[in-house]
Amino acid sequence: MKRFKIVLSSALVMTCQLVTGQNVTGGDVMDIGQSDTNIVSISQRLFNLEKKTDAFNFYVNYAFSGSESNEKGPWQARFFARQIRLEIKGNITDKLFYRFRHRLNRSNAAKGWDNFAKATDYLMVGYRFSKQWSVSLGKKSQAWGGFEYDENPVYIYQFSDFQNNMDNAKVGAMVAFSPISSQEFIAEVTGTNNGTFNEDFGDDVMLVSKNVNNVTPVETSNNPLTYILGWNGSFLDNKLQTRWSYGFMSQARGLYARSWIFGQKLNLDRFQLYFDYMGEWNDMDRLGIATSDLKGFVPSDIASNPRFSKVHYNTFITKMNWQFIPQWNLMLKGTYETASVTSIKEYKNYRKSIAYFASIEYYPVKDQDLRVFLAFLGHSYVFNKTCGLSDYNTANIELGFKYRMKLF
Repeated sequence: MKRFKIVLSSALVMTCQLVTGQNVTGGDVMDIGQSDTNIVSISQRLFNLEKKTDAFNFYVNYAFSGSESNEKGPWQARFFARQIRLEIKGNITDKLFYRFRHRLNRSNAAKGWDNFAKATDYLMVGYRFSKQWSVSLGKKSQAWGGFEYDENPVYIYQFSDFQNNMDNAKVGAMVAFSPISSQEFIAEVTGTNNGTFNEDFGDDVMLVSKNVNNVTPVETSNNPLTYILGWNGSFLDNKLQTRWSYGFMSQARGLYARSWIFGQKLNLDRFQLYFDYMGEWNDMDRLGIATSDLKGFVPSDIASNPRFSKVHYNTFITKMNWQFIPQWNLMLKGTYETASVTSIKEYKNYRKSIAYFASIEYYPVKDQDLRVFLAFLGHSYVFNKTCGLSDYNTANIELGFKYRMKLF
């Protein structure tokens, strides 16, 4: 722990954010705190500029940590950038809106299918036809449900395995219908992949089914599209919120994935708690967790690039934020996840993943979305006796800051 003491004594001291409610339309909300309109921009602080328009809002989403961790090995210390994302968004008129967000620590190479870099999270425009109807076009996060999915990544200490392996910033079109202000229904069509099939999955993909010696070549789809239906609800003066979705994905010729995600949240003044369920059924392992775990058992002479078939994932997530005294927040989070290759007997229900996180956060600056934190992140992986894998645990202790800098 000597190294960790060095990390603690060297890390910068920083701060945090205020208490919010969920926006029905969703899209990278704060985990606690008020809306962005309550944050004073840096330009206003420096030059006393009074902002009279919502057409241009410029943010830097930045998170930095010093950590001591053991990832299947000895404890190691390091400093690292958790998040670096530039973001610009606004409402040009009461009908026309836009959003751009780009990651600075991700590859900028354009992909072959949508001609966007993986680093670009958002580049979209939208139009509100009325209070009830709107449409948005371009690259954006897909309209999946769940509250972990909906949080701005800068606020996440560690995603669930499911969410961490999703590739969800895609090009497409979304229509939203709000019959009343507290309810929103969404229909969306996007591409399934960012790049071509070979860019995203590699060359000579072989589908593994029945046993590790039974493989068949995978053919690309002519229409690799994802269809999502969603419902975002607010009840009891925004104290109870829901984010539900169903999605159907074309992965390859004759191979599909189906996903249900249900999120429920209790949103009180000084206490917030959500519970998410995510379930996915893949004809070809989309998330890649099972394939990563088990591909070593597939003989390399019959498949150099295997993908397992009939993979089922379950994920349960709960997260609590409690502002127990002014300027302080306690975060507790737990996940329970399972993975199963249902087509192969010895790999049915082969994996359980249990994660447990705790963080104490301090946020003294009333009008800035800035926090300093001390967090513990633990993870246990448990495998059944027939799959041939060994259990292991990881742990991580971090001291750092998260700052959603509102420049203008």
